[in-house]
Amino acid sequence: MWRDKYGEFKSSEPDHNGLGRRLPGGSWDLYAGIVPTFCASNKTWGVDIDEIYAPVNFQNDHWIAIWISIPKRHILVWDSIVKHISKAELDEIMEPFLTMVPYLLVECASTDEERIKYSLEPFTYERQTTGVPQCIAGDCGVYALKYMECHALGYTPFPAGFCEKNVKQIREKMAHDIFHETPGFEGIEDKSSYYNDLDTYG
Repeated sequence: MWRDKYGEFKSSEPDHNGLGRRLPGGSWDLYAGIVPTFCASNKTWGVDIDEIYAPVNFQNDHWIAIWISIPKRHILVWDSIVKHISKAELDEIMEPFLTMVPYLLVECASTDEERIKYSLEPFTYERQTTGVPQCIAGDCGVYALKYMECHALGYTPFPAGFCEKNVKQIREKMAHDIFHETPGFEGIEDKSSYYNDLDTYG
């Protein structure tokens, strides 16, 4: 959504305060935490939420992960095949996030007190290259999700068990966890077959 609609946002004229640009549909819902509806947090960016994780696709053939720190006004990128995306290409990928996230924080703020906490100045970003597990083609999606999971759980640096040798096990554990969180799973009577110990952090 952010990247697909960035051209419209960029070409729309702001008012004298720098606001009034055309944000993608659904932006306020994300900001307010009311989507996705099946797991709505109802928590507001910058008020209740300081950190945002997101997978980002490149040319429909590669996934990276980003961590947005609102207090630091900075975005960290994790890439499992660093040579796949050039610096210039990554700059282009990141521009919508660097520009639209700070704009959203100002535009959607409900009070002047909240609004003055933020600036329309773009965020900064960096691609972490040290200590980031690397993979072969085909596993980038799994790695992108695992980067976010590990970082959110405080596994920094990333654990030694997060490596290509364990990718099959990691993939199976991740599929189990995602299925377990799927709406409707609680209606399955016999869940025993889904609770295999696939933890790679032991």
